[in-house]
Amino acid sequence: MISTLLSQLNGPDGDRTPRLAYGADYNPEQWPREVWEEDIRLMREAGVNIVSVGIFSWARIQPAQGQWDFAWLDDVMDLLHAGGIGVDLATATASPPPWLATAHPEILPVTASGETVWPGARQHWRPTSPVFRTHALRLVRKLAERYADHPALVAWHVSNELGCHNIYDYSDDAARAFRDWLRARYTTLDALNHAWGTAFWSQYYSDWDQILPPRLAASHPNPTQQLDFKRFSSDALKAYLRAERDLLREITPEVPVTTNFMVMGRTKGMNYADWAQEIDFVSNDHYVSPGPQDRDELSFSANLVSGIAGGRPWFLMEHSTSAVNWQPVNLAKRPGDLARDSLLHVAHGADAVCFFQWRQSAAGAEKYHSAMVPHAGPDSEVFRAVTALGGTLRTLAPVAGTEREPARVGIVFDWESWWASEQDSHPTSLLDYRREALDWYSALLALGIRADVVTPQADLDRYQLLITPVLHVVPAALAKELTRYAENGGHLVTTYFSGVVDENDHIWLGGYPGALRDLLGIRVEEFGPLLDGDTVALDDAATGTLWTDRITVTDPEVEVLARYRTGTYAGHPAVTRRAVGRGSAAYVSTRLGPDGLTALLPKLLGPAAVGSELPDGVGGDVELIVRRGAGSRYLFLVNRTDGTVPLTGLAGELLIGRAEDDGTVVLSPRDVAVLRQPTR
Repeated sequence: MISTLLSQLNGPDGDRTPRLAYGADYNPEQWPREVWEEDIRLMREAGVNIVSVGIFSWARIQPAQGQWDFAWLDDVMDLLHAGGIGVDLATATASPPPWLATAHPEILPVTASGETVWPGARQHWRPTSPVFRTHALRLVRKLAERYADHPALVAWHVSNELGCHNIYDYSDDAARAFRDWLRARYTTLDALNHAWGTAFWSQYYSDWDQILPPRLAASHPNPTQQLDFKRFSSDALKAYLRAERDLLREITPEVPVTTNFMVMGRTKGMNYADWAQEIDFVSNDHYVSPGPQDRDELSFSANLVSGIAGGRPWFLMEHSTSAVNWQPVNLAKRPGDLARDSLLHVAHGADAVCFFQWRQSAAGAEKYHSAMVPHAGPDSEVFRAVTALGGTLRTLAPVAGTEREPARVGIVFDWESWWASEQDSHPTSLLDYRREALDWYSALLALGIRADVVTPQADLDRYQLLITPVLHVVPAALAKELTRYAENGGHLVTTYFSGVVDENDHIWLGGYPGALRDLLGIRVEEFGPLLDGDTVALDDAATGTLWTDRITVTDPEVEVLARYRTGTYAGHPAVTRRAVGRGSAAYVSTRLGPDGLTALLPKLLGPAAVGSELPDGVGGDVELIVRRGAGSRYLFLVNRTDGTVPLTGLAGELLIGRAEDDGTVVLSPRDVAVLRQPTR
C-alpha cells in the first residue's frame, strides 16, 4: 500500500504521479505558532512532501484525564495540507503523559531485578498493561475519528520505535501474560517441562502459577525460559501493534498503517521478520554507528529491511542529516555523506527518505541531534545539502514503486539464532551473531558482488549461493529444507556454532554441527573457543579468531579447503566443502573477519558460478544495487571510497551522476550515480 501513499503526495502543480516521499518527523508543539508558517515555506523549498506529526504529543493532546486539546493539531494539519504536504499521523501513544503515570503507576515497566522504570524519559509503559492499553486506545480512537477525513492524512504511524526502551518487562502483568502465552504454545505443563528441560536444577513446574519471567536469579536462568521470554516479549509488542492497527482499520480502512522498525546495530529484541505482515508497509529507522564497517552496516541493514519487506518498497522513517546525540562521540557527517546515506536506502528499496527531525530542538534530551533545519538555520551547509537531496529525489521519481532485483547470493539472518546464540553459559560470551553476518556481507561488497539479506522464510531456491552464518537454531524442518536446497543444485555455506540446537534450545545429540552434521559430512566432538586476542593461523594464510572446531571428516565427498596451521587443532580441517547432489555444503569453523572471508569467498563462489557484475578492475570500490520495474531496471552505483572511481562500459540513461564524453561514469568521493536501462 505504499504506492497508494505515494500517489497522494502532491507534486508540482498538483501532479499526483507517484514519486519518492521526502520529509521528517515534525514537532511543531516545540515551537511558537509564528514558526509554523516559516516551516511550511522551508519545507516547500527543500522539496518536502510528507512529515510525521504527533509522535510525542499525548501530553499536549490530553493535558489531563478527560481534557482534550486538538485545536493546535487541527491548525498544523490544515497548514500542512495548504502547503501541499502529506501527513503520516502518529497515534501519540509512544510515551504516556505525567498525569497517567501518576494516577496509574501500575503501567510502569519493571526490570529483571525488580526496579520500577519511572517517568522522565520516554516509553515508560508495560506492553501487557491492560490499564495502559485502555487509555492508549481511547486516544487512538479520538485521533482516528477526528482526522479520518482530513485531506492531509496519508498514513497512520503506530506509536514510535516499539520496544526501543520497554521490550523486556518483568512485572506481574508481564508474568500473567507470559503464562497465557506459554499455555497457548505448549498446552500442557508436561510439554512445557520437556521443552524447558526442567529436570535440570530441580525446576519442574506442577502449576502454571509457579512460572515467572526470567527475573534476577542466583545463577544462569533456564536457557529455554530465556528464549521463550524473548519470543513472548516480541509477541507482546506485536499484539499491542495489532490492537492499535485494528482500531485504525475499523475507523479508516482506506488509510495505510505502519510503525517504524529499528533494523540497525544491536536492536534485536523485536522479531521484525515476524512483524512485517502485520502492517500495510514496512518502515525503518537507521542511524550510522561510526566504525570501519559503518556504511557496510548501513547497506546491510537497508538490505535486511528489503528482505523483511519481501523485496517490496519500504519507508525510511528516520535517519540523521548529520550527528546524533546518543553515541559516546557524536560525529558530524562529512560532505556527501547525507546524500550517499539516503540514496543507499533508496537503492535497497526505500520509497521514502525521512529524517529525525525537521527542526533541531532547542531544549530536551535530543537538542544536539541534527535535523533538516539545524540550530544554524536555513543558511547552513546542512540545509543546502537537504535541499539538494530533495532535488535529487525528484529526479529519481521513476524509481518509485519498483522492487529490488534479486541477487544471486543470499545471506540468511535469523532472529531466533541471534537470540539463542548470544545467551549466557555458552562456549564463549564474545560471539557476535550480527557481526559475523555483516563480515560476510562486507566481504562480498569487497569483491563487488551483490547479495540479498533475507530471513529463513524467504524463497531460498532463487539463490545460487546461500550463506547461513551462525545458524544456531535449526529445527528438523529447516535442516531438511537446507538439504533439499543443496541436493537440487544450491551451494550452502554455514559457520561455527550452527545447527547446534533445535527450536527448544535442546542440543542435537551425536556431535556437532548437530542438525547439519550429515549434510556437511563432518563431525565435531568439542568446541574450541579462543580467548579474546588469541588467534590461529590457517594454511591458506588466513587468520582465525573467536572460535575453532576439531573437525573429523565423515564423508569421502568432503574436500578440505583449508587446515589449521597453528593452535590446538593444528593439522585438522578448518574449512570444508562436501558435494551434495547437484550442489554443495561448506563449513567455516572459525571467525575469519572481512579480510579473511574476502580471500576465501572465491573458492566458494566458483562452484556457484557467481561473479561481480561490475566492470573489470572496479572490485570493491563500488557497491551495485539494482531496482526493477515495468520496462526498466535502475542501477545504483555507490562509491564506497574517498577517492574518484571511473566506470566504463555501462549502458543506460544517467539519471543522476556525472559522465565523460566517452560515456565513462565518474563517481566522486562518496558519490552515487543511477543508470536506467530498458528491459524487455
